[in-house]
Amino acid sequence: MSATRLSHRIQSGNHTGMVQNIFVVGADDFNCKLLDDIHTNRGYEFHSLLTFDEVKGVDKYPSFDGLIEQAESVLGHFKGNIDAIVGYWDFPVNSMVPLLCEKYNLASPSLESELKCDHKYWSRCEQKKVIPEHTPAFESLDPFDENAVENIQMAFPFWIKPVKSTDSFLAFRVNNGQELDEALGRIRDKIDYIGTPFNELLAHARLPEYVSEVEGHHCIIEEMIFGHQCTVEGHAHKGEIISHGIIDSFNYPGGSSFFRYEYPSQVPQEVQNAMVETSRTIMSHVGFDNGAFNIEYFYDMKTGHYVLLEINPRISQSHSEMFQFVDGTSNHQIMVDLALGKKPDFKARAGRFDCAAKFYLRRFKDGKVNRVPGADELDRLRTSIPGIDIDINVEKGTQLSRMIEQDSYSFDVANIYIGAGDTRELLEKFRKVVEALPIEVEDEESSDWKQVALKASREMVFLDDVFK
Repeated sequence: MSATRLSHRIQSGNHTGMVQNIFVVGADDFNCKLLDDIHTNRGYEFHSLLTFDEVKGVDKYPSFDGLIEQAESVLGHFKGNIDAIVGYWDFPVNSMVPLLCEKYNLASPSLESELKCDHKYWSRCEQKKVIPEHTPAFESLDPFDENAVENIQMAFPFWIKPVKSTDSFLAFRVNNGQELDEALGRIRDKIDYIGTPFNELLAHARLPEYVSEVEGHHCIIEEMIFGHQCTVEGHAHKGEIISHGIIDSFNYPGGSSFFRYEYPSQVPQEVQNAMVETSRTIMSHVGFDNGAFNIEYFYDMKTGHYVLLEINPRISQSHSEMFQFVDGTSNHQIMVDLALGKKPDFKARAGRFDCAAKFYLRRFKDGKVNRVPGADELDRLRTSIPGIDIDINVEKGTQLSRMIEQDSYSFDVANIYIGAGDTRELLEKFRKVVEALPIEVEDEESSDWKQVALKASREMVFLDDVFK
């Protein structure tokens, strides 16, 4: 296998004539368009280091060690200089990057610091040491232990999830014993999907004994936390930890599935500042450096208290288009600068819009996709409604229940990115896009499944009203 130059790439434009080769683990077309927009006056050339389908698999994750071997083969046969290796996806990508960078002596967070964020149980243990007031109660659980239920100390309700999961895969809210039995059954049936490759990763790290006992087929139980969800995006460079943006999150009414992300956050500035300081504390404690991260929090508007939900040791590619709309460039620029050992030069609020959002068009029951829009139809839609972009996650013939990395309650059919002047305009544009988007899913009911998303857009609470 040879390195593949991305079709969307930065043309060399520096004065030295030297090209810097940047390898993208898990490259996909949508994010390559955003990479194409950064550093247009620099000599950067992007190469695919395994595609999205290769790193994520179709029905199951590939072997982690097998992916490392494939990536090393590609890099070993490359005839030019290797200047940076980057990735913007969750496992296995964000865990491959530090291992590959260590071999080629490239800038990257250490594998240990990445795992102190990514291994949910280890991460909670580290959080409890330095930010206990922002860490919920938690405990580990072996779902295959015949005494698993009896061993649980926490009272209902609580969340149960694998110690490594992506996109809320196998994460369940359980309110009673029956729901716990059902959740454990599904976890036992499917946890090997991610547990085995995650254990291959753990074999590369030196783990404390209390962490090594909680391997990839284990779960973490966490107390329920409530409030408004928001995310601090930041980066660390040579020990300096900076936030480059805070994003609000909104679920579909009455559920736990994301409806939209919105940037910039409307949470009170003093709360944002406190969250940034908490983020600095935990990321400094785990030794995270030379990389980007995003940390999710729940903020209780009544008490003013906030609790950390999880740490992701990477940029969120879900936020990238929003940064592009509002700041004029995506967070991919930060990722690339850090990978090249540079301090990021990210200019806030230099974009075309005052705010932006990523909307999730979801379906909450299984079905088979009968029709998706063609490229021409999407282009016409983008032209007719300025300031939008659309990423379709399905194809004609897709059986939704076979899609990978879906949450436990819905299927992510399409993502709609919108820039606007305010929240109300965002929601108005979203409704126009959904009504015009020709996606058809076959099922036993005749009702229009897109009405769920349209109804959600009309029931949204506006944070600018709440915080007045």
